[in-house]
This record gives sequence, C-alpha cells and structure tokens, in this order.
Amino acid sequence: MKIVRYQDGQGKVRCGALQGDGAVRRIEGDIFGAHEVTSETAQEAKRLAPILPSAILAIGLNYREHARESGAKIPDFPILFFKGVNSLQNPGDPIVIPTHLRSNEVDYEAELAIVIGKACKNASKSNAMDYVYGYTCANDVSARDWQIKFGGSQWCRGKTFDTFCPLGPCIVTKDEIANPNDLRMRCTVSGEVLQDINTSDMIFDVPALIEFLSGSTTLLPGTVILTGTPQGVGMGREPKRWLHAGDTVTVEIEKIGSLTNPVVEE
Repeated sequence: MKIVRYQDGQGKVRCGALQGDGAVRRIEGDIFGAHEVTSETAQEAKRLAPILPSAILAIGLNYREHARESGAKIPDFPILFFKGVNSLQNPGDPIVIPTHLRSNEVDYEAELAIVIGKACKNASKSNAMDYVYGYTCANDVSARDWQIKFGGSQWCRGKTFDTFCPLGPCIVTKDEIANPNDLRMRCTVSGEVLQDINTSDMIFDVPALIEFLSGSTTLLPGTVILTGTPQGVGMGREPKRWLHAGDTVTVEIEKIGSLTNPVVEE
C-alpha cells in the first residue's frame, strides 16, 4: 500500500491510501495500529510529508562511492547524527536557504528513508525487518559550511535548519518492496542528473542499521531513519554544485516515486 498524508478542505490532517489511478481513499484510524481504508475519496487541499516523525535518525557515509568521493575511510560502525523534527518539509514546498544564520554551501542528498512501525529495542539482523513499516524518499539537505567549518565538529547545526528534511511523496509499505537494498535512486537538480546509483552500494544495509540503532535504545513508532546518500553530492564535485534560489531538486526512488522541492532564500 502507498500511504499519503494530507490536509483536507476543513484543515484537518488525514492519511489516505494512494490508488493506481492517482485517487486517494481516506484511511480511518491509526496507520501503526487499527485502521481501515474507507471507500471515501479524499478531498485533498494540500499534500503533506507522509509522516510526522517521532524522531529523525540519519546515517553518514553509508555508501562506498560517497565515502571515496569524500576522502573518508569506510567506517567500522554506522555514523549516526540527528535532524530535528523542525527540519521536516512537505513535497512541493520549498527548501529554504538560511540567510539569518547564513549558509553559502547548501547541498542536496538523495536518501532512502525507513519508517519504523512499532517500538523496537535490541533488534537483530534476523528480525529487524519485523519493525519496518515502510519506506519513503528523503532529501538530507545539508549546509556544508555549518556542518564542517562552523559547527564545532558536530554535524547537527548544518543538518537541521528548517525545511532541511523533505520527505515523500508517500510511504510504501514493506510488503511492496522485497529488498530495500536493491532500488535505483536518482537525484536531479534543475533537470541535471547528479546522483544515480542502486541502494546495494550501502555499507550497512537496512537490517544492519536497525540492529545498530536499536541497540540499548528504543526506536518509537514513527521514527524515520535516513540511510545515507550516494556519490554525486555538490560538495564532491569540481566545481562545487551548491543549491541556489530558483533550483528544483527531485529525489526519485524505484517503487516509491518522486519527491520534488523548489529552492528559495529565507
């Protein structure tokens, strides 16, 4: 099933099941618990990010080719950082380049995102997939100057500005994706393909990430895990390819869909 989140004409936020013809059927109940897909066609006033995350956990340097382009060694363990839930952005809404706390090096990062569907602690690789609800597209937007030069060796400042985590267009439930580590993923900026790779290049695959992140730690339902970005980011190019007002960024993942956001200045 493909699940979307939307605002109806009365301003109420609802979830719906996306149909093959593009129509949306309203879902009644909790998507992580008891719910049903009704026969009612949703009246969408605005499409939202498909989930309001309880937490956003992100992994750095999880693609072999991206580690190489970054001049970094292959990590022994997943590299974890956090993005604030304030960074969430809807499909179609703008990525905002910070000007109050100025960044001149805002970068795109296409990523596969995991959505956790039930409380998870001390999972093993063998049962990790039991806790996965589904998958969506993500863009781990990053202000590289604040991430690398001005952040005091911590990545969070450069990763957690408002609008720096677009998600969407839908959550595809795990039953529709047999192997999340065999999906083609692309990122285009203003029509130019800049990232194009298969998720099989991950250093730590989806079960390994869940095992690691849930170690002595409870992952709550609604936790979103960003699984890392492949090579081709703006920082790794010569000349550098930073985002600018007027750009449009699209993250496309096989079997999930396309997430598109314009870029503006604050």
